[in-house]
Amino acid sequence: MSVQEQDTAVQPQRASLLNDPKVRGLFYQTVLVLALVWFGWTIVSNTLANLERQNIASGFGFLETTAGFGIIQALVDYSETSSYGTALLVGFFNTLLVAAIGIILATIIGFVLGVARLSNNWVISKLAYCYVELVRNVPLLLQIFFWYFAVLRAVPGKRDKWSFFDTFHLNIAGLRGPRPVFEEGAGFIGYAIILALVAIVFIARWASKRQAATGQQFPVFWTGLGLLIGLPFIAYLAAGMPVYFDYPIFVETGPMLRRGFTLGTGFNVIPEFLALTLALSLYTASFIAEIVRAGIQAVNRGQTEASHALGLRSGPTLRLVIIPQAMRVIIPPLTSQYLNLTKNSSLAVAIAFPDLVSVGGTVLNQTGQAIEIIAIWMAVYLSLSLITSAFMNWYNQRMALVER
Repeated sequence: MSVQEQDTAVQPQRASLLNDPKVRGLFYQTVLVLALVWFGWTIVSNTLANLERQNIASGFGFLETTAGFGIIQALVDYSETSSYGTALLVGFFNTLLVAAIGIILATIIGFVLGVARLSNNWVISKLAYCYVELVRNVPLLLQIFFWYFAVLRAVPGKRDKWSFFDTFHLNIAGLRGPRPVFEEGAGFIGYAIILALVAIVFIARWASKRQAATGQQFPVFWTGLGLLIGLPFIAYLAAGMPVYFDYPIFVETGPMLRRGFTLGTGFNVIPEFLALTLALSLYTASFIAEIVRAGIQAVNRGQTEASHALGLRSGPTLRLVIIPQAMRVIIPPLTSQYLNLTKNSSLAVAIAFPDLVSVGGTVLNQTGQAIEIIAIWMAVYLSLSLITSAFMNWYNQRMALVER
C-alpha cells in the first residue's frame, strides 16, 4: 500500500451536520428566536383584535387630552386644564423626588446603624440590633400606614400647630417652613455652587495624588465645605443679596374658618410625602445596616491591628482603612436596595401620594388606556433601574482594589 493510500485510510470521516455541536446549537437558537417572535406577534395581534372588538382606541394620542383632575404636589406647572402627559410627568418627578431623598436618607441611616452594630458599647450595639430586627421584619406597607395614620394624623389640626425653633411648623396639613424667593441675579449663586463643586473634585483628585506620592494628607473635607459655603455667599453679596425667605403666616385669631396658615406663604411638605419618605428610608436603612456590617466584617482584622500599630485611632482607622476596603463588598447588594427603594415607592398609591403609579391609575380609570399606561410604568421603572445599576457598576469599578 502506498503512502498516499495510507494517509487516505487514516483520515477520519467528516461528521454529519446533525452531530456537529455548533450547527445543532445554531439550529436550536434559531428555532427559539422564531418561537419567541411568533409568540409576541400572537399576543400583539390578539390584543389589538380585542381592543377593536371593545371599541377601545389604542395609541398614545390620549396624552394630549385635558386631564381635568388636580394633583396635590407638583414640581412643574400643572392645573386641571393640563394634559394627561403633563399629569404623568408630574407623577414621574414625584417618584424621582421620593427615590432620591429616600436613597440619601437610607444610606446615611444605614451606614450609621451598620457601624453601631459593631460598636464596643453594649447599649448602642443592642439598640441598633433591635432596630434592624424590628423594622426589617415588619411589612413596608404597614410602616407606611403607621407613619401616615398613627403618627402624622396625631398632630394638631389645621387651626393649630407645633413649632420648631419658631421657624418650622407641623400640623395635619403638613410641614411648613420658610420658602426661598429668587430675584434677578440669583443665577450667579447657582454658578458659584457649580464652580465650587468642580473645584472640590479637582482638589480631591490632587490631594489623592499628593497623598499617594508623599503620604501627606490634605484637609479635603474642610476645604470643600469652605468652598461650597464661601463661594455662593460671596456671589450672594456681590449680586446684591437677590434671595430672601418667605415665612409662613399663621392666623391665630378671627373667624374659625379663617384661622390657620395663609395659602401661598412659605413652603409646605404634604403629610403623604413625609410618611412615604420616612417609611421607605427607615425600612431600607435596616437592610443597608446589615450590608454595611457584613462588609466591615469581611475585611481582615489584621488591617485594624496594623492601623492601630501605626498609631491610628479607631475613627480614622474605620474611615481611611476599613470602609474603603469594605466598599467592594458593600456596593453590589447596596445597588439592589436602591432598586428596591425606587420600586417600593409605588406603594404611595396606598396613601394617595401622587407618584407615577397613583397618577397613572387615575389616568387609566378616566381613559381606559390600560395597555399604554402599564407600558409607561414598565418603561419608566425599567429605565430608572438600568440607570441606577449602570451608575453603581461604574462606582463599583472605581472603588475596586487595584493590585500593583
